[in-house]
Amino acid sequence: MASEQKERILRFYRGSEGEETAVRLLDLAETVVKTRKFRISPFLDPYGQEIAETIRASYDDLQLDFDGGYQGAERARAMLRHRDFAGRTEDFGIACVEATWNGQFARLTHRDVLGAVMGLGIEREMIGDILPASDAAKILCEAKIAPFLIENLTMIGAVGVKTVPAELTEVAPREERTKEIRATVASLRLDSIVAAGFGISRSRAADDITADKVKHNWQSAASASKTVKEGDVLSMRGRGRVEVTEVRGQTKKGRTVVVLHRFF
Repeated sequence: MASEQKERILRFYRGSEGEETAVRLLDLAETVVKTRKFRISPFLDPYGQEIAETIRASYDDLQLDFDGGYQGAERARAMLRHRDFAGRTEDFGIACVEATWNGQFARLTHRDVLGAVMGLGIEREMIGDILPASDAAKILCEAKIAPFLIENLTMIGAVGVKTVPAELTEVAPREERTKEIRATVASLRLDSIVAAGFGISRSRAADDITADKVKHNWQSAASASKTVKEGDVLSMRGRGRVEVTEVRGQTKKGRTVVVLHRFF
């Protein structure tokens, strides 16, 4: 890839949450082109996966695949592969471990599990999806850290847990409940759409945005006044996410009609 194309990508993401990811993926891409082999990224959120797609499109010889360890995974590792590489590349280096506890006395959330894992000194990029249930949680991770997790993840908060290996084949495909929401909003401001999508007041939505509880297209939502468009995805900590499916124009009173899909 010409240096000016690389610089254009870096300039686009510079100063954004995606800058570090773009730099790392560009380094991996250039290594693949030089070695004519393949490289695998850390776990990427959907925004990181979009960056990987952007970079792949800038390299004629680069192929790209994603795997998060099970069907429908939100976080996934990217495999950047040279088109001339003829070796086997099915293994993305993903493992699953399962932490179990007594569900009669404690209910642990995704946030609890993630906090305990990162409290062991493990970086977020080494962890994929975390799938909690009433008395257990499956943790997708880089295979190289699975033994460390199994040995050291003995407590989540004040709750004792037992952590054992689990097969990736035991992880059920992701099934999300969805609800269609048709609403009229004063404008396409972020706080208006968040309020309509999550069933809260506009002032509460603005407060949550300010408190960095809301992501807009997988990035921190910097301002409640930001304009939302069709196809955007909004997520709120602990409440799921909302996709702006359609913007249908305005009513006679000047309000905007939107169709939203909320994922639980």
